[in-house]
Amino acid sequence: MPHVVKEGCIKCKYMKCVEVCPVGCFHEGESMLVINPEECIDCGVCVSECPLDAISSDTEPGMEKWVELNAEYAKIWPHLT
Repeated sequence: MPHVVKEGCIKCKYMKCVEVCPVGCFHEGESMLVINPEECIDCGVCVSECPLDAISSDTEPGMEKWVELNAEYAKIWPHLT
């Protein structure tokens, strides 16, 4: 079960979550980051590094919209390492 970035990340870009990700599954858009669900190993390290609580498990209630958004934009936005 991968993690997904949600609305708290819009215009945030603290980027500590990207730095600690062991598999580099983040992608960057103009105003937020997303997680590629095909690359995320569900380790949860990024969750504790996000000061805005903008990263959640894709299994939490109400996350369907964010799961779709993360998957869609991870295919077209540049990969961050």
